[in-house]
Amino acid sequence: MSVATQQPFAAPVGAPGSADKPNRLLALLQAPSVIALFLWMIVPLLMTIYFSFIRFSLLNPDISGFAGIENYQFLMEDESFWPAIINTILLMGAVLIITTVLGTLLAVLYDRKFFGKNVATLLVIAPFFVMPTVSALIWKNFIMHPVYGLVAFVLQKLGLHAIDWFGEYPLVSVIIIIAWEWLPFAFLILYTSLKSLDNEQKEAAAIDGASPLQLFFFIIVPHLKRATGVVVMIETIFLLSIFAEIYTTTSGGPGHATTNLAYLVYSLGLQQFNVGIGSAGGILAVILANIVAYFLVKMLAQNLKGR
Repeated sequence: MSVATQQPFAAPVGAPGSADKPNRLLALLQAPSVIALFLWMIVPLLMTIYFSFIRFSLLNPDISGFAGIENYQFLMEDESFWPAIINTILLMGAVLIITTVLGTLLAVLYDRKFFGKNVATLLVIAPFFVMPTVSALIWKNFIMHPVYGLVAFVLQKLGLHAIDWFGEYPLVSVIIIIAWEWLPFAFLILYTSLKSLDNEQKEAAAIDGASPLQLFFFIIVPHLKRATGVVVMIETIFLLSIFAEIYTTTSGGPGHATTNLAYLVYSLGLQQFNVGIGSAGGILAVILANIVAYFLVKMLAQNLKGR
């Protein structure tokens, strides 16, 4: 009679408790990051929500109390609220159009060999590494200044009158500055995506008699659809909170011409020392950002499914 070979006991796969230890270890390793994220994001958000429902001013800290939705009503009835919303949408839409169109054209231009390409690429992406405040000062004092700016100098040499950009076209001036800052980002994303386009497709289209415009609209643009969605989504999230360029150049003026939602929150919360109304504006900004992000993510998901 043969003796069966004994083997050490092993828990069957899928048995209760077989994966508990790895899961617990994973949860333990993730805990510091989750706690840090909670303290960094959730706690300030909850505090902002709390302050948005109370009547609290830094000028009179002893006078406070529950205000309900009074702060939100005051904010939406303020004469600068709806102009700020409109300016935010106009600024965001204009910068997205400029950076996406010019970024696509630059990506197509740089997708070929030419002398000095590395230096030219460095010059295109250089604005992305300049601080927003510094770039705003450069444009305000050295390029768009109506007396000794570069544009005024060129116009005077051509026999034309200088333009007071921030006085006559304040929102356009801010849009130009922000588009100059974000164009390198759009260019890098679109250029990287274009490098993945198979040259055989372009060669086959050229052999079939496709013109450069047909090659651009029917091969290059569809190929960049996914990258364009990424550019639009990321830029939109950041453009909703543009502040430094407006503060440095126009301070929201003249009047409310360049006041966006972020600058309005700053004006109410810090310049007027009204924490309650400023917090209400911050909550509305968060809600607006989440609504925009939802539709952008949905649009990007549809683009991914279409590929």
